[in-house]
Order: sequence, then C-alpha cells, then structure tokens
Amino acid sequence: MNTLLYVRTSLYGAQGASSQLAERFVAEWRARNPGGRVIERDLAADPVPHLTAERFQAFNTPAENRTSEQQAVVAYSDALIDELRSADTIVLAVPMYNFGVPSTLRTYFDHVARAGVTFRYSSAGPEGLLAGRRAYVFVTRGGVYGGEHDTQAPYLRQFLGFIGIESEFVFAQGLAYGDESRRQSLANAREQIAGLIPVELAA
Repeated sequence: MNTLLYVRTSLYGAQGASSQLAERFVAEWRARNPGGRVIERDLAADPVPHLTAERFQAFNTPAENRTSEQQAVVAYSDALIDELRSADTIVLAVPMYNFGVPSTLRTYFDHVARAGVTFRYSSAGPEGLLAGRRAYVFVTRGGVYGGEHDTQAPYLRQFLGFIGIESEFVFAQGLAYGDESRRQSLANAREQIAGLIPVELAA
C-alpha cells in the first residue's frame, strides 16, 4: 500500500498558503492512489517538544539503562520516525518565518535525526537510512529570495538528504507584494502540482 506522510507547519493551519498548496498535492495523490494511506501531522497544532539536554541524553542511553522517563522520550521519537519509515511519499508545507523554517519543523527534525536509526557515520562519511523516499516541499514566502539569500531550501535539502530522503520543491514567492503578485505566484505553483506525482505511484 502506498503511504503519504503530510507534515503541516503553518501557524494558520489548513488556511495557510503552504498548507493549501500541499493539500492540493495530497488531493491529487489521493485521486491517483485510491487505496493509499495518508498520515497527517500538524506541528503548529501539536508541536514537538524542544530538544533539551535530558531528552538528548535519553537518546544516547542504552535501552537497558533508560529510566521510565527516558523510555517515554525515546518512544515519542520512535513514533515520529515510524511515520517516516512507513511513508513512500512525504509532503512538507513550509512557510518562511523570519528568513527561516518554522521553529516547530526544526524541533521535529531534532527528534527524527537519530544516529544509528535514521543516519549513521562510516569511514565514507554520513549515510542516510531512510533511502527510497521522496519529499515534496511546498515553500511559501512573503518576499522573493534566491541564491545566497535563500536560507530555507538549502537547509531543507541538506537535512532531508542527510537522512536519505530525496526532495523536490515548489515555491510561491512575493505573496506580500500585492494581490496580483500573490495570485500569479500561487497560480504558477498550482500548475506544477499535477505533474509532480510520478506515474508509477498512480493506482
């Protein structure tokens, strides 16, 4: 069964521009995969706890030595990772906040980047352990950013690649530059969506 994991990060929930683009993709995916499963995670409505020294220590403590509190911390992280493992397709809805990704997404990444679980180090360097998955990232921005001024896409591409996930991006920029700029940018992004879903995923 094909499985899609949809991670939403907008403070505005389903009304956010990034969410609306992502959900358009998810609807297209559902139409092409009527027997598929969709897992949804809203990081704004249900944020992941910030990583603390205590939580990080729980990850590094051998399973047999963990306290009950540490076991709960690891179990929470394991559940997030299991969602990623179960998915063939990952959808991220990512608005730009203060020139970066939402802090809730960074915190989520902190809990799914686990040495020996989602990546490992070898003599050849780091190796992602979640290969075979593709993420579709829908990025929305009030301004227009590119090249050295783009602080989102390089970070997202690097992190996803670090744990073995390939990524493809759709951008809608200039959303704060007036109604016409917003309309045109969102229309251009929507035009890209139907062609994003690989034919082999169609049921």
